[in-house]
Amino acid sequence: MRPLAAWLLSAALLCGASTAQAQLQLELDRDGLTASQQQASQALLDEALSKLPPRFVQRLDRQVHVSWTDALEADTYGQARSPTRLLLNQKLLPALTDGTAARTQTNRPHGTQRQELLATVLHELTHIYDRARLWSPAERTVLQRCQRQAKSQGLIGQMDNCRGQTERRFTLSDDPRLLDLAGWPQYVGRRGEREAKNGQVARSPDSYELSNPREFVAVNMEYFLLDPAYACRRPALYRYYRDHFDGWTPANAEPCPSTYAYLNAGRDFARQPLGKLDPERVYEVDYLLAEANDQWASRWGHSMLRLVICAPGRPRGPDCRLDMDQSLVLSYRAFVGDLQLSSWDGLTGVYPSRLFVLPLSQVIEEYTKVELRGLVSVPIKLDRPQLEALVEHAAEQHWSYDGNYYFLSNNCAVETLKLLRSGSAEPQLQNLDNIMPNGLLEVLAGRGLADVSVLDDRSEALRRGYRFDSFRDRYQAMFDVLKERMPIQQKAVDEWISLPASERRTWVDKADLRASAAMLLLEQAAQRRQLLLAQDELKRRYLSSKALEDGSSGPAGKTLEKILANSGFLSRPAELLEGGYGLPQASEWQHLQQESDSRQKQLRQLSDDLDGQVRALLEPARLAELDAIDVNLKHVSEHLRALHKASGGLILP
Repeated sequence: MRPLAAWLLSAALLCGASTAQAQLQLELDRDGLTASQQQASQALLDEALSKLPPRFVQRLDRQVHVSWTDALEADTYGQARSPTRLLLNQKLLPALTDGTAARTQTNRPHGTQRQELLATVLHELTHIYDRARLWSPAERTVLQRCQRQAKSQGLIGQMDNCRGQTERRFTLSDDPRLLDLAGWPQYVGRRGEREAKNGQVARSPDSYELSNPREFVAVNMEYFLLDPAYACRRPALYRYYRDHFDGWTPANAEPCPSTYAYLNAGRDFARQPLGKLDPERVYEVDYLLAEANDQWASRWGHSMLRLVICAPGRPRGPDCRLDMDQSLVLSYRAFVGDLQLSSWDGLTGVYPSRLFVLPLSQVIEEYTKVELRGLVSVPIKLDRPQLEALVEHAAEQHWSYDGNYYFLSNNCAVETLKLLRSGSAEPQLQNLDNIMPNGLLEVLAGRGLADVSVLDDRSEALRRGYRFDSFRDRYQAMFDVLKERMPIQQKAVDEWISLPASERRTWVDKADLRASAAMLLLEQAAQRRQLLLAQDELKRRYLSSKALEDGSSGPAGKTLEKILANSGFLSRPAELLEGGYGLPQASEWQHLQQESDSRQKQLRQLSDDLDGQVRALLEPARLAELDAIDVNLKHVSEHLRALHKASGGLILP
């Protein structure tokens, strides 16, 4: 046969072979296998192939040779050694052949030996798929054009460079969206660089997934294909795999509940903390900013997200903003192990960062009354799918995330921005960088993502719950009333409240009706301030490492320590459940309710115990000041009643 004819015939045969093999084929190496071993092995491979999405099989157009080997370590079920070679551990072949592998339980995630073997085949094939050089039609067109141009210019040696212009090394594990959902989000402030450590460590089906994005993709592919509850446990990742494979879904997928479990970290230990969050009832998501104060850790404010939730039965709409008892706050906070904020620990990441779910009423009280900081609640502009995806991702983070809190690089603003990016997938958020809570609001507003116009009319903003003013202004107004009516020397309310209670008492009998009412409010503020100072004093005195080591912390210190240990579940709810992964399901609800209720009862008892112990352990000067304030409050109240009665009014209660 002439050389040209032979070449054409060879090319035709190769093209025919390529057409026939234009999809994944698993070729079993039968050498040395008995007929029953061949049959059991082929059944395993056939089942694995039947589990894969059609797009996966079509795009991975190659033969993968599968063979049994004794070269693998005892605990390794299988390994992909090349893009066309898959090895399985020969030690598992006898049990697969006689059927006992289907009944032999393991300590591995999928249960039986056979199910683990099936998951291993799917896992390793996913690695091959993930590393495969795959092109979209548009990329292939670019590749062919580049190669034709190189050939026409006689640059045959440059043709391989054309592949580098179009190919991606991975098809899944380098996808930015997958990395966001998987727990390797962008660093804030580093222009696209990804975090090296995955913080989604709780409620994981297999900790191996956290080692790197490639293993994450392969492990989750196992569960996407094999676990009927995967869509409910990891809904965002389930949708990602579904969309990647052209809308294909496993036939065994279960229907999912419409609500997500969460633990309310409110300090009311008398209530059951376990709640259900319904995305359908969330009207808007607000950027909730606690304004700055003079404390070093709070000088730039604090970033949170507010879920504006409609009361049951109310249609979604603006009036839902009035249902403030329904609103929840998502707040990344440093869960401080010793209840003390250390600047050094905050810089070095000693504190865990966790997503707390809190009632809005508690957040308002904490900031406006206790810390004397105002709050602004600014709607974030998200469409409905983005909003519901954000709520869903927040629920997933609540159960899975346990990161490290750094005041400068991974603080509340950074964590909130990462949640917004990963949850909503809003394109304008992807290249947005800001590490300061107040600066983040400015950037969101500058990009048209936050509607700060709601703050223009102050009175309307207060009425509609877009603004919550600090009580400092209210206290200052009351203090101004005192100064109008009495020759008080202090110029600001802080100076007045800082006076010893005995000095403030000398003015009580000189106050008229209006001044007495103002004085009562200010005395309550002074009491709140002293209680905060006493609380801080107890933390430092009885929970210091030295006090805990030498036992000098006493009953109150031990009670505080127990409260801290027992309240950890409110920020890391995964510790209430054994086994399972992702969002808790109906089968876990009863256990979750029992455990959370039991822990909450313990906290309530400990809190009651602490109330009975704490006064005896205060410094004498602090206790004397608190007692003096109690005397002031009684004196002012009696004086106010007498003035009110003398003026002809009703006696005040």
